[in-house]
Amino acid sequence: MHLIDRLKEKDERALVEVMNKYGDYLFRTAFLLVKDHQRAEEAVQDTFITAFEKIDQLHDPEKLKSWLTTITLNCCRSQLRKWSIKHIFPSFDLLEWTKEDDTVQSPEETILQLAWNKNISEAIQQLDYKYREVITLYYFNELKITEIATHIQAKENTVKSRLKRGRSLLKDLLVKGDGFDAVQEGTSKKTTRS
Repeated sequence: MHLIDRLKEKDERALVEVMNKYGDYLFRTAFLLVKDHQRAEEAVQDTFITAFEKIDQLHDPEKLKSWLTTITLNCCRSQLRKWSIKHIFPSFDLLEWTKEDDTVQSPEETILQLAWNKNISEAIQQLDYKYREVITLYYFNELKITEIATHIQAKENTVKSRLKRGRSLLKDLLVKGDGFDAVQEGTSKKTTRS
């Protein structure tokens, strides 16, 4: 029996399969949007509950991931309406958020990469939600502009302009930030020593 059919039969093991398959992807999306680990987890949990309860509304089984993404976006928007989180920034355990990279040769390079990842995450989280949303979907979830337009119920040109504006704001935040300068200085010192 197909996974969607099992979900429609309210098979909880099928739900666990869906959670294992899409949980990390949806959590990363939610985290970048709501800026908080606990709220992101809550949004993803709400997503799976909603999906399980409303699985009959999914007409094309091939679009399960897209459907779950849309539910997650709606849950994140709901979270943002419930709580004012403008001044909340996550506490990062950098080692938890980055995966081991085989191309990194030295501890210095690893530290520089971790700092850069943290700077990018913090800069994205400083953007207004409408820019954070399209940047997350485009760069981290690798969705096409047409898919993003469908998810956020906007025109493609709106998505393009938000991406352009978001990239510009992100660049300004990264260039002005002290962390960017430190990463650049560390990189140039390392290059000179080589």
